[in-house]
Amino acid sequence: MKPLRMADGPGGARFWAVGALVRAVADALASRFNPVAVQGEISGFSRAASGHCYFSLKDDAGQLRCAMFRRAAEQVGFPVRDGQRVQVQGRLDVYGPRGDLQLIVESLRLAGQGSLYEQFLQLKAALQAEGLFDAERKRSLPTQPRHIGVVTSLGAAALRDVATALRRRVPHIPVTVFPASVQGAQAPAELVAALAAAAAHQGPRGACDVLLLVRGGGSLEDLWAFNDAAVVRAVAASPVPVVVGVGHETDFSLADFAADLRAPTPTAAAELCAPDRRQRELELERLQGLLRQGVQDALDGRAQRLDRLAAHLGRPSARLAQAGEQLARWQGRLHKGMALAVQRQHWRLDELQARLPPALKRGLDARAQRLRRAEDSLALLDPRLVLQRGYAYLTDPQGQAITRVAQALPGTEVQATLADGVLPLRVRGPGA
Repeated sequence: MKPLRMADGPGGARFWAVGALVRAVADALASRFNPVAVQGEISGFSRAASGHCYFSLKDDAGQLRCAMFRRAAEQVGFPVRDGQRVQVQGRLDVYGPRGDLQLIVESLRLAGQGSLYEQFLQLKAALQAEGLFDAERKRSLPTQPRHIGVVTSLGAAALRDVATALRRRVPHIPVTVFPASVQGAQAPAELVAALAAAAAHQGPRGACDVLLLVRGGGSLEDLWAFNDAAVVRAVAASPVPVVVGVGHETDFSLADFAADLRAPTPTAAAELCAPDRRQRELELERLQGLLRQGVQDALDGRAQRLDRLAAHLGRPSARLAQAGEQLARWQGRLHKGMALAVQRQHWRLDELQARLPPALKRGLDARAQRLRRAEDSLALLDPRLVLQRGYAYLTDPQGQAITRVAQALPGTEVQATLADGVLPLRVRGPGA
């Protein structure tokens, strides 16, 4: 855009439009400085919902507003936060609506740690290619651990945080500390040895069924022991599930990726492996209520079934009375059947007599007389005739005939079968 000139201005002065001047300054900056690399401390960092990031770079002598759009922000391999010293590359521009000078950041890395961070990324890629970070090999933590192991430095603040959390949540669970340095050249070897000792531990409290690998926050150099390949492989190879809580929430180490579970802080690591005691008590109360209700329902069901069976069975005396009546009916049917059979024999004999010669007729008459005598004898044996004369026969509850006084003890329930039915009785005293 060309500058505007007022023809009647004093001395022929030129007047710029604001936007045109801002754009001209931006063009001048771009041609003079871009691309530009700047080092400074991050201040006022924020990330918008769009994914774009905004912050300032500052040092003792000045401050520069920066904008890092989402595509560039996604290429940063670590959490960005205030106070970090970083090196950025980008291009200077002027934000027209406000006339602010700003740096459009196209790449960002930690200052003084560029080569170290590159090592981090290279080692991460190599270990990931070995399958050490695969989700399929991650194991679940025990829902109710019986013995917790902690790998850390005895002087670390992280140990105090973990001990406080475990004492508050699960004071009944034993905890064993396996000491190791968490910083310095000797730390990787000590961490590997401590993890191996924890996995093989068999003390009076039993083996550990979960391990916590923890330390407090620090710089990338401070946490570098947890990026050591030997430590990462030891975490991945541990036969006991491992929870890693190293640094603050925004800190990441390669041991985090190999662990069965990554915790944002040491305290969070302790809380993840130790269920809250009150929650467990509430769960036990709920299960106890379900068990009590289940037992009560089962008892109620059995009681109803017993009632149905009792109603179907009835009292034994009633069952015996029904059996006696049934027996009497069968005796009546037997008597009638016998009488009918004899009558049919008489009819048959009468037919034969009419057809036979007199000699045979006399023989038949003699047999008929014998048949009648047998019939009379059989009739005399009919128990109903005896019962009709006022007699009865007694049986015990098992249906056995009572023939002696000794079989009928006081209090015994007996059945008396009469001519017209069964009468239940109880013996009141000894027989005379």
